[in-house]
Amino acid sequence: MAKQKVVAEEPLEKQLWKAADKLRKNIDAAEYKHVALGLIFLKYISDAFEDHYQKLEAGEGEYAGADPEDRDEYKAENVFFVPSDARWSKLLANAKQPNIGTLVDEAMDAIENENPSLKGVLPKVYARQNLDPTSLGELIDLVGNIALGTAKARSADVLGHVFEYFLGEFALAEGKKGGQFYTPRSVVELLVEMLEPYQGRVFDPCCGSGGMFVQSEKFVLEHSGKINDISIYGQESNQTTWRLAKMNLAIRGIDSSQVKWNNEGSFLNDAHKDLKADYIIANPPFNVSDWGGELLRKDGRWQYGTPPTGNANFGWLQHFIYHLAPNGQAGVVLAKGALTSKSGGEGDIRRELVENGLIDCIVNLPAKLFLNTQIPAALWFMSRNRTNGKFRDRSKEILFIDARNLGYLINRRTKELSADDIKQVADTYHNWRNPNGNYQDMPGFCAAAPISRVAELDYVLTPGRYVGLPDEEDDFDFDERFAALRAKLETQIQEETQLNEIIAANLSKVRING
Repeated sequence: MAKQKVVAEEPLEKQLWKAADKLRKNIDAAEYKHVALGLIFLKYISDAFEDHYQKLEAGEGEYAGADPEDRDEYKAENVFFVPSDARWSKLLANAKQPNIGTLVDEAMDAIENENPSLKGVLPKVYARQNLDPTSLGELIDLVGNIALGTAKARSADVLGHVFEYFLGEFALAEGKKGGQFYTPRSVVELLVEMLEPYQGRVFDPCCGSGGMFVQSEKFVLEHSGKINDISIYGQESNQTTWRLAKMNLAIRGIDSSQVKWNNEGSFLNDAHKDLKADYIIANPPFNVSDWGGELLRKDGRWQYGTPPTGNANFGWLQHFIYHLAPNGQAGVVLAKGALTSKSGGEGDIRRELVENGLIDCIVNLPAKLFLNTQIPAALWFMSRNRTNGKFRDRSKEILFIDARNLGYLINRRTKELSADDIKQVADTYHNWRNPNGNYQDMPGFCAAAPISRVAELDYVLTPGRYVGLPDEEDDFDFDERFAALRAKLETQIQEETQLNEIIAANLSKVRING
């Protein structure tokens, strides 16, 4: 008897995505993401509410005599109050009704009215004509099936994981536009693993849908810390993206009260002017030309040189530095061109950052990691105090890591960093930075370069200039390689000559016969 092939069951979030995507039909991913993510969020707050409602209704112990319809009982437990008509059970019971879209919109309104922190956050897109009521009802049924484990696990873990997975899949489906609200998870994980934000204020002044914050909180919990050991500060100029961030954080019980929105953005309307952060983790848009630089020529943030009006890269770097606490650290993504550019005084600003000891580490990233651009990118790690006692004194050198050859393709256009890739880069940084670290230069991958060497190379920060070639390439035989290339070229020329002779002969026959 032939052995039956065992097929591993797909993870829940992947099954849900495939089913939800089938229901999308004629709706663009950019629009449909608010439909799907809004329902997942609604399910989350309804689950959390129902869980606490049952405790209050049972009236045992500290809940003796409590009224399950008293809003203050929920506020005290940091649980959103859900009015009766907005509860998931009510929507599920009416999922097959032709007016289900209107009922969901009304539920979103009712929840916002009861919970000021959600005012203006929730999507009201369900009664639109292009959203078929039957498909919406099926999607409600689908989301209603996310019911594993206890109510707490169902809300905090499973629904949060599904929300995060859907964000990534919608970003992939949207391509370039999707990258505006979503930084690939493996890039976020690398930044967080390298910075290790265990405790303090975490700031992202271009926070997108809040992935940096979610990963920071996850990092703290995974390393036996307490979720309240870090506090979150953020800013986003796109209101639609800010709404996603607020939902993304709320679904994990993360306080998002200091995640602000204004359409002017961080340069022109800094929502956290006085904040000095312990950690800054950010992925600002690359090479932005219309950033308002002409209005900020004498801004106090430009301590190391005024950035050019046509490119915001060095404006962002100095904005981050301005907001760092005396011992603060930053890990940010930037277009690779900022490592070498000299236009508009950028080379002078880069020199000042190096000479003032602010640049700690540069990581060259693989291509194809980002959804919204093919522009090569690098990570910049900066520190206000590279001589402090927490780590060893690195003030006279910079670590360069060339990670271009890491990562794997998840489709033809997009790469991800594996867990091993992330560990390799993070461990290299920590071994170099930590007093008891076991660091060694690795040709072709990493090198600790003295500031004097950086100065010799005119303050160019491209890791490839410093790490050299891998060991196996050190004995590269130029004469042998040149001879092989010449032989290949001569063969190609010979083949091309023969082909041309055949074509000419055939053309001659055609003329004679014609």
